[in-house]
Amino acid sequence: MARKSSLLKRAAIAVVSVIAIYVILNASVSPSLPSSSDLIREEDEQPRAPIHPKVKVYMYDLPNRFTHGIIEQHAIVRGGIKDDVTALKYPGHQHMHEWYLFSDLNRPETDRPGSPITRVSDPADADLFYVPVFSSLSLIVNAGRPVDPGSGYSDEKMQEELVDWLESQEWWRRNKGRDHVIPAGDPNALYRILDRVKNAVLLVADFGRLRPDQGSFVKDVVIPYSHRVNLFTGEIGVESRNTLLFFMGNRYRKDGGKVRDLLFQVLEKEEDVTIKHGTQSRENRRAATKGMHTSKFCLNPAGDTPSACRLFDSIVSLCVPVIVSDSIELPFEDVIDYRKFSIFVEAGVALEPGFLVGMLRKIGTEKVLEYQREMKQVRRYFDYDNPNGAVKEIWRQVSQKLPLIKLMSNREKRLVLRNSTEPDCSCLCTNQTGLVTSV
Repeated sequence: MARKSSLLKRAAIAVVSVIAIYVILNASVSPSLPSSSDLIREEDEQPRAPIHPKVKVYMYDLPNRFTHGIIEQHAIVRGGIKDDVTALKYPGHQHMHEWYLFSDLNRPETDRPGSPITRVSDPADADLFYVPVFSSLSLIVNAGRPVDPGSGYSDEKMQEELVDWLESQEWWRRNKGRDHVIPAGDPNALYRILDRVKNAVLLVADFGRLRPDQGSFVKDVVIPYSHRVNLFTGEIGVESRNTLLFFMGNRYRKDGGKVRDLLFQVLEKEEDVTIKHGTQSRENRRAATKGMHTSKFCLNPAGDTPSACRLFDSIVSLCVPVIVSDSIELPFEDVIDYRKFSIFVEAGVALEPGFLVGMLRKIGTEKVLEYQREMKQVRRYFDYDNPNGAVKEIWRQVSQKLPLIKLMSNREKRLVLRNSTEPDCSCLCTNQTGLVTSV
């Protein structure tokens, strides 16, 4: 009996030893998943090769009227047209993501090192389908210019024609558009057809103009505005930043943006604060660049929707953002902690006389330098010209939607009974609890 017990003990020890060796070997050869700290690197560091297989993306060859034709219409309205439409330059504005993504997919794979996606020429090979419509540019073709009914360019007509074209495509119908990606960065982009394209992954600046059943964190991607001021190329420091708080923009906005006028009333008489009304123009962009580059803090109130391009102008200027927008959503929050370089203030608190400037004056130089160091580390994420910046990060976010897209597509096909009163399980909404965190 004692001999049998001894044999059992030896066998147990042998099994445990084998398991331990297996665990050690497996841990030593298995690649670990990247952490957030791995993903946030210095802006000049070379990109790493993607760990997972690249997501295969097919870009539609859309009819010209949805891409270069819109650039042409923009030029016609402004009196500058060329014989070769493709030679026309995409005009600068705050929602240029659509041009950068389109251009990126038109580059050879050798010019896109480290990208998490690869373009395929056969739609049958694709995981996702990109619809390269210039939806944000379409909105501003006639901006500020009267158009007679029935004449000139019509954004609404473009939208209707786009969705009709998409619904005629085999690949759209296959999964009801769920595996399609559509740029809609301007909060008003595609407003007329949203209910017909809401299954798609929408690239949006925020959810301010979308109903909960049209847009959500689960299926869509929040993207940055294109910064409209020049990148600050100097070193971190406060010696040349003599203004405490800076803001230049439209004073009067709708909806949540009404807080701007109230902030003007509270701040415009403070001696170390520069707060100016100004609209988009070359001269005002130069003034904004100078103001942001010479200020410690930059005010970022809500616009007509919770987001505005000024936040991203602040970051590339190394001017600490002071965000007064209670419902704001921010891009790339799985790898960026905005609290490390931004100050969030609830609107009601910010409007208390003396509170905002009093709080900012108490922040010492070392803390400002800490904010600046953090901004310098992450600002590449908001730069569409940086080869390791916004474009690559948007594609990473898009590629992460693929498992959910497959799940929802397969689920949709097998359901035999649907309860239309139940919410779509692909929708997850935030900022609905009323919970506010303030400084």
